[in-house]
Amino acid sequence: MPLTPGTWLSSLRRLTHAADAASLDTTLLPVVDEALATRILDLAIRIGETMLVVGAPANEVTLTIVRVCGAYGLDPVHVDVTYNSITIAHSRPGASHPTTLLRVVRGSVPDHAKLQRLQALVTEVTEGLPLDDAISRCRAIRRLPFRYRPAIVILSQASLAAGVAIMFGANWLALVLSFIAAALAATTQHVMARARVPYFFAQIAGGFVLTVVAALSPLLRYTGLDAAVDIRPSVIVASGIVLMLAGLTVVGAAQDAIDGFALTATGRILELTTQTLGVVLGILAGLETVRVIGLGMSPPSNALPLGPLTVQFIGAAVIAIAVAVYNGAGTRIIVVSAALSLVAWAGYVGATALGFEVAAASGVGAFVGSFAGIVVAYRLHVPSVAITTAAILPLVPGAAVFRGLLGIVESGDDAAVLMTGVTTLAGAATIGIALAVGASLGIYLGQPVRATLSSVTRVRARARG
Repeated sequence: MPLTPGTWLSSLRRLTHAADAASLDTTLLPVVDEALATRILDLAIRIGETMLVVGAPANEVTLTIVRVCGAYGLDPVHVDVTYNSITIAHSRPGASHPTTLLRVVRGSVPDHAKLQRLQALVTEVTEGLPLDDAISRCRAIRRLPFRYRPAIVILSQASLAAGVAIMFGANWLALVLSFIAAALAATTQHVMARARVPYFFAQIAGGFVLTVVAALSPLLRYTGLDAAVDIRPSVIVASGIVLMLAGLTVVGAAQDAIDGFALTATGRILELTTQTLGVVLGILAGLETVRVIGLGMSPPSNALPLGPLTVQFIGAAVIAIAVAVYNGAGTRIIVVSAALSLVAWAGYVGATALGFEVAAASGVGAFVGSFAGIVVAYRLHVPSVAITTAAILPLVPGAAVFRGLLGIVESGDDAAVLMTGVTTLAGAATIGIALAVGASLGIYLGQPVRATLSSVTRVRARARG
């Protein structure tokens, strides 16, 4: 048969183009009816909603919902996580309309023990847990009360402030005053929460109480106590500021923004800004009040010095333990958080020794703590967000925030003092951004390591089997 131009073109086309008949029919068989699909979607969205409430990032919530649905045969599913709602949809082959569910997320209350139980449940679901058992387990987990009673939570908050004072090398009297001031502020916020007062006003009240107690502390010098002479009111207020910023989702907001969840990140950043503004207003109100009664505080010209290196590590561990208890963590998370806080602070100290500025050193410390945290979290089966939050909290610039605010309030007509206060506040904001970026970078670089460890573990398990 002679080769014609048409034959050449046909042969060339077969070499360069795939044949339409070679495409496979990928239509899925409808093995899950609508009623079963609705039950699966309801379980997945309830798990996701609870995870978002107790502090998990939006990306982790999305992946968890997809995993749960895939474990029971629903694939693909569409998941949309926003700041206050979760929408999930699945289109069955041949169905006239998709099955769609919506859950509204009301508030955010960190509870890392509950998050740990949810992650364990998801692992069991992917390993073949029956749907009815998973629904019952999820319902039981959602109904669990917070692990600790309010009195224990308040004591842990006061201990957090005492840990900050320890890092600054405060004497025993300053430690006691920091503990008392934080306990009063935490009790005030708890009472206002029971009265359903918005958290913004609770932050104002807490900042006000802290500032007034700190301003009254110099009066103890009239008691004749030697320790009262060396009291620094700035340490007391700085300790309380770290306490009231402990529950804010700086890292979570940055992580959601990087993950592409713009709406969720915007909501968290707005919440962070509003609650921080509440602390600022409370401190400003307290400073103005004590100024009127003649107990004004002069702004310090230099940053508050930290205590000896050993004392710094002790204070960092105390802060991490207090944060873990405050967020409802169990014994394992508490121990791991304390260890990681030492790792993060060692990263900060090492970066400072190498000549890094405070903001850059804080970012390095947050990176080291979060990177180690996400790897350790996989090995010990604890939520990474729980131990990462506790590890980097000692790096929060509470003292810089207070110095900046005090400089602005006490500046009067002195433009130099005013500019110093504004510059100090800008520096504190830079440290906060460095903490968020460092922690997020550590999480992202730690995820491939965690995935590698997971695959190695599975290979070894199959080899033993």
